[in-house]
Amino acid sequence: MSLPPGFLDELRTRVSISQVVGRKVVWDQRKSNQAKGDMWAPCPFHQEKSASFHVDDRKGYYYCFGCHAKGDAVSFVRETENVGFMEAIEILAREAGMQMPARDPQAVQRADRRTELAQVMDEAVRHYRMQLQTAAGAGARDYLARRKLGQRAQDRFEIGFAPDQRHGLFAALRAKGVAPDLIVDAGLAARPEGGGEPYDRFRGRIIYPIRDARGRCIGLGGRSLDPSARAKYLNSPETELFDKGRSLYNHGPAREACGKGQPLIVAEGYMDVIALVEAGFGGAVAPLGTAVTEEQLRMMWRIHPEPVIALDGDSAGIRAALRVIDLALPLLEAGQGLRFAVLPGGQDPDDLIRAEGAGAMARVIEGARPMVDLLWQRETEGRSFDSPERKAALDKSLRAAIKRITDPSIRAHYGDEIKRLREDLFGARRTRQGGLSARGSKDRNGRWLPPPAPPLASTKSSMLVAASGSGVEEHLREAMILAIFAAHPGLVARFESQLETIVLQGADHEALRHVMLSHAHADPALIREQILAEAGAALEKLLHLPHVRIAPPVQPDADPDLAKMCLAEELAKLDARRAARAEIEDAMEDLTGLADEGVTWRLAQSAQARHQADRSSLDDTSDMGEDRKALSAHLQSLIDGQVWRKNKGRD
Repeated sequence: MSLPPGFLDELRTRVSISQVVGRKVVWDQRKSNQAKGDMWAPCPFHQEKSASFHVDDRKGYYYCFGCHAKGDAVSFVRETENVGFMEAIEILAREAGMQMPARDPQAVQRADRRTELAQVMDEAVRHYRMQLQTAAGAGARDYLARRKLGQRAQDRFEIGFAPDQRHGLFAALRAKGVAPDLIVDAGLAARPEGGGEPYDRFRGRIIYPIRDARGRCIGLGGRSLDPSARAKYLNSPETELFDKGRSLYNHGPAREACGKGQPLIVAEGYMDVIALVEAGFGGAVAPLGTAVTEEQLRMMWRIHPEPVIALDGDSAGIRAALRVIDLALPLLEAGQGLRFAVLPGGQDPDDLIRAEGAGAMARVIEGARPMVDLLWQRETEGRSFDSPERKAALDKSLRAAIKRITDPSIRAHYGDEIKRLREDLFGARRTRQGGLSARGSKDRNGRWLPPPAPPLASTKSSMLVAASGSGVEEHLREAMILAIFAAHPGLVARFESQLETIVLQGADHEALRHVMLSHAHADPALIREQILAEAGAALEKLLHLPHVRIAPPVQPDADPDLAKMCLAEELAKLDARRAARAEIEDAMEDLTGLADEGVTWRLAQSAQARHQADRSSLDDTSDMGEDRKALSAHLQSLIDGQVWRKNKGRD
């Protein structure tokens, strides 16, 4: 359905985003300023205790400085209610008292059709629920009793039974006046190939209703009671309501539980989800008997930033985990990942809970491993690396996997972790503290030598430790950029987008950036106070760096215009250098033999971009050009002189 021009603008004008968001969050009254429409709260999209979720009522937007979720009132309703665009518009229009434009007749017909199908599905659920209590359902009740499913669990999940009758449900629905076409289109019955009356799809099966996030019954799952049945589990076919690749079993209740702080646990089947929920793990879902799809993965991330994939500990479960890894790698974002809980002894969650109780399952969930661990296990388990060729093959496969990660920060962290694991496998074994093994080593005569002395405190805190190689230069520029922001807090709002996207090295730099962005639109004096209150130690450490202490734009009497121009220049140079390095790394991976023309062109382009950034101060004809050139030359001289290294003869 297309909306007339101006309708959305009028809707956004009438709707207060703080009121829309306020239904899902608790405002932090200390940070919020209701009079100015400046509101803060813990983020509803990821679990946190601090108030890093910011709503600007005047601009009509929200932004989370933790998980980077952002949008307007429409996107907020879509994400929190898990509805489509038009459904979100309808919800907001009702709140604003606005009449929705006339719908496309065909769209109305399709919506009405889906409503009718959902009503037919509810009638089927009621029929199957009643059948479970009849004499024909005795075997099904015995099965449920053996699986420890009491009446409460049966009621919660609306479990029913389909007797082994060819036309049982079809006849019952027809008696209630339901049209045959609706019964067939809902996926409840199928037409014989040779013609004749439709027959029931589900016969002799335990029935598990499948509901969407809004609570509508969209499909059914059936577990056969006949051990010789061709299919142990049977799902509804694809219909106008049901797309199993875009659905999750127990979606709505799991979303509610995760909103209250519970983890999202992804199990394999209906009984696993039911067992988990009954054991107290309310945030449990299942992908309906298929491999996890990209859409299902995105749905999981909308529920929780770090779902736990709880898979059977057998070989099939491990293979399923590895398929999820390949699917997830290109989709990873900061604060959005996966963990894997591999159950012991080939058990599934239902087996483990019945055998050892909820505590055992809780321990498995707490011990869930990060995705990089399983990636490493897949590439190394059961393989020998006793030759350079085999080691090179491992490196190649790991590079190919990591290269699929699109987020540069996550890709870099994966590379660091893989490098550490590789050193543990091939290189010197290291202790948790990062030093060499405490055993020491032997000399030529076989005598044990003492282990190396631990590094001095001054060495641990030096810039050489904070960043090495080409990273030192970037670390110096990062420090200068943050120092200018700290000295001139009014520039934070002007350069907010650059500050948000820059990749920083070290926890101190990240802490300073977080405080600055959290108060980007506050009064500059307040930003300075917050930096001192929340990251004072990191700021003090930053301001004591030699190249920062004497930098002109950081001095108390520095010209704000000079600071702004220097800041823009340093940001441009840092971005150009990192882009050049990334391009060179990608090009080196693409080299096979001699460089081809395309790689040569890419390297030339990256070199040109870096050269232009380096020359930016020389192209400025303002009165401050000389000052900027002096600062740039000063910083470059420090980099060229490797100020992070101690001079010989000094302590």
